[in-house]
Amino acid sequence: MQLADVVRAVQAERYPDADVILAAGSLFRGEGTATSDLDLVVLYPALPCARRESFHAAGHPVEAFVHDPGTLEYFFSTDVATGVPSLPRMVLEGVEVPGQTELSRAAKVRAEAVLAAGPPPLDVERERRMRYFVSDLIDDARAPRSAAELTAIGARLYEQLGDYHLRRLGRWSGKGKGLPRALAALDADLAIRYTDAFARLFAHADAGQVIVLAGELLAPAGGPLFDGYRADAPADWRTPR
Repeated sequence: MQLADVVRAVQAERYPDADVILAAGSLFRGEGTATSDLDLVVLYPALPCARRESFHAAGHPVEAFVHDPGTLEYFFSTDVATGVPSLPRMVLEGVEVPGQTELSRAAKVRAEAVLAAGPPPLDVERERRMRYFVSDLIDDARAPRSAAELTAIGARLYEQLGDYHLRRLGRWSGKGKGLPRALAALDADLAIRYTDAFARLFAHADAGQVIVLAGELLAPAGGPLFDGYRADAPADWRTPR
C-alpha cells in the first residue's frame, strides 16, 4: 500500500471530519527505515483541545498531532521558545491529504514565516547558563571515574554542546536524531567531526577529541565558563515558613 493510501485510510477510519492531514517525516522524504514513524498533522477548523495519538496503520507506527489553527499557533510558539521547530517543520514539509485546503495553505504560510524568522536570540543570561553547564560536563569528561560514567556524561554533552553552538549562532537546533541534521545544515565538515569525536568517546571511552572540539566551539564566546558565574533564583522561589 502506498503511503498516501495509508494516510487516506487513516483519515477515513480515525479522522473523517478533519479538514486535511499533512503527512510528514522521514518516510515521506524517502529517508525512512523499517521502524520509522509516519508523522501526521491532522487539522480541524476547531477542537476542544489539541492532542497527540500513537497507533499502527498498515504496519507503520503512526504519530498523529491533532490541531486546529489556535492550538497550532500555540505549539508553534512553544517550539520557537525551545529553538527546535519540530511542528512548524512538519507542517511546512507535510504532503496534504486528500489535497490542499484553505486551512492547510494558511498553516503552511504561517509555518514558513516561523521558520524564516529563526529562533529567538539568546540573551546574555541564557547564553552564560548554557555555556556553564556545557563547561561543567567537559570538566567531568576530563577525568571520569569509570567508562560507564563517561558514557553518561557524553550522552548529555552530545546534545547540550550541539544545542549551545547552534543557538549561539542564531540557528535552529534539534533534538535526538534532529541534532546531527541541524549541525550538518550549518556546517557539513563540523557535523562529521562532531560525529567522529563522540563515536570515539562512546566506542573507546576516549573523550580527547570531544574535549578539543568543545574548546573550539566555546572559544568564540570566551571559552569554558566557571569563575564568576552566578545565577539568582527568582525571589518567590521559596516555601513560606
